Amino acid sequence: MRAGDHIGWRRDFPVTHLLVREDEDGVERLWGRCAGVDGFFADRVPPPREILTLRGCRPEGALREALDDLDGGGGAGRLFRDLLVEVWDEQRPVQWLTLTDAVIIARLPGRTDPALVDVVVGASVEQDPAESREVPKAPRFELHANGPVGTCLSADGLFDDRDGPPSVPMELLGCEPAEPLLAALRRPCRSQGTWGELWALDRVGRRMYHHPLVLDIARSRPSVLGGTLVDITLADGGQDRPPLLARPVWETWYRGVPAIPNQWARYGNEGRNAWLRLALGGYVGGEPDRSGGVHHLDGRHVTDVPGLHCAMAEAIVGPGGYYGWGGDALDDCLTGGFGVTPPFTLIWHDAAVAREALADVVSGPAGELGYFEDIVHLLRKRGVTVVLD
Repeated sequence: MRAGDHIGWRRDFPVTHLLVREDEDGVERLWGRCAGVDGFFADRVPPPREILTLRGCRPEGALREALDDLDGGGGAGRLFRDLLVEVWDEQRPVQWLTLTDAVIIARLPGRTDPALVDVVVGASVEQDPAESREVPKAPRFELHANGPVGTCLSADGLFDDRDGPPSVPMELLGCEPAEPLLAALRRPCRSQGTWGELWALDRVGRRMYHHPLVLDIARSRPSVLGGTLVDITLADGGQDRPPLLARPVWETWYRGVPAIPNQWARYGNEGRNAWLRLALGGYVGGEPDRSGGVHHLDGRHVTDVPGLHCAMAEAIVGPGGYYGWGGDALDDCLTGGFGVTPPFTLIWHDAAVAREALADVVSGPAGELGYFEDIVHLLRKRGVTVVLD
């Protein structure tokens, strides 16, 4: 299916979204065209706060520093934006839980080993609903916060039953249903329980972004836009919607793929993340990779991790292009399929800006490198000649 399937829409207002579902043969089928969506942008509701105790911990790095500050009378415990708990069985990691906005509250003596400590944490607990909830018989825990920060033997409260996130409806306005959607609307029970996608289009009909959601129809009625159109309420518009702060970025992309360098630079961290999502969401590919040549990275605005990847993509594939949104994704791009592969030369101008701004962001397989150094190491390992200017 093509994003241009809105052709044939003969009304005074444009199509802004397509509702799409993949059939049993893996073919994307059009379910409907829509003139607008209310509730497409929504800040995610965080899970409730909890108090957890990580027992038998051997802290290192940033966690050890936070506990030392606490013991030294440093006041309130350190805030970790995301403290990742990796749950291992005897051989490998099997679950990942994120302690969001984790605050270190107290350090207590270990129950059985004086060399270990118990760490009391306040946080919201998040887990991918698709992951297994079965707890290993003898789990062990590794902690990460921009790199490894320690290990623990057990975690009180971590595996408690929790309610899922609340449903937040989404309104599809001015929809022209295709036959699959018409069939769903005719059924007494409209709850499909199946996944589809909502494609957001720019002003020329190019797909900007595809948002997954469950096609559970709570209500339909004649559209406020008139004619034969209908307005449809989906029971839940999904948990990974663009945040409200992303609206200005989307308005820029709605006018077309950005062609001017550094348009992303005026946005903060959330806006730059939104920029990367739109670059990835609109990526089509299909053209053969090219190698060689010299690429210039403008490093003046690389003041955070998403800014680094916005500048990297712009240097390698041009404004509005996609070339990874993190270290692992960059590695995927370097191995082919995203327009440019090594060998090539990257001249990183004003590299000192990123080196200083990301000095506290730890990366590398064992947390031994800063994020900037880790990215440079990755580029060179993959055959890129990196010149730090």
